[in-house]
Amino acid sequence: MRKCTVQALGLAIAFFLLLILLTPSIPQPQRYHDFADKREFFGIPNALNVISNFLFMVIGLIGLVLCHRMNYFNISLQGELWGWTCFYVAVTSVAFGSSYYHFGPNDAGLVWDRLPMSVAFASLLAILVIERIDAKKGTISIVSLIMAGIMSNVYWRFFGDIRLYVLAQGASCIAIPLMATLLPPMYTHSAYWLWASGFYVLAMLQEAADRVIYLLTFHIVSGHTLKHLSAAMVPIILTVMLAKRSVYSEKLLHAKSA
Repeated sequence: MRKCTVQALGLAIAFFLLLILLTPSIPQPQRYHDFADKREFFGIPNALNVISNFLFMVIGLIGLVLCHRMNYFNISLQGELWGWTCFYVAVTSVAFGSSYYHFGPNDAGLVWDRLPMSVAFASLLAILVIERIDAKKGTISIVSLIMAGIMSNVYWRFFGDIRLYVLAQGASCIAIPLMATLLPPMYTHSAYWLWASGFYVLAMLQEAADRVIYLLTFHIVSGHTLKHLSAAMVPIILTVMLAKRSVYSEKLLHAKSA
């Protein structure tokens, strides 16, 4: 198993190197910062895109408190607790990072928008590894996956190339629902992972249709604002899952914690 892990890591590193060597650099498109809804309310520029981040702070803080409140979430493994803690800290940070970015959209601010999202995705991947593959390896992977997400943003900021960021985010979006579907669950209510993934896909579609939605709603709300609300449904759904779930198989739990 250890040999396979080393081989997989080597293949992943080789793939990243080939990606850098064989594909052209992709700069961050500056039109990304040109959002449809630029209205100012109460002195807040791009007000709805700023205010719509508030939900991330609320659910992030609630989840963080419940993670450490007398095991309210029935978290069975220490690595899970660390993973969910990182996730909720990241979700809370999205509220501040995204709000800061939307006050004056530019590349420098976008880093602080994307960094906590990268940490959140990395945390979820590590949690699924802990739950469904191997508790020890998953716990160790928390730091490495989070660092990989952070470095993809650092690479973009310093080299003006979003390839690693796009790859990291895309891989997470594919891996999370696949792992939730194909690997045997430790807990009940596993379908909530798929609901959360579905809302994130919806958020991406709303972001792509920012101006179209703004026009169709007669300038009431833009696609990007709705994107924030749909993306916030991801931690909300996962929080409900944590509150409702129970251990699906004691035997599986013991096998993974061994």
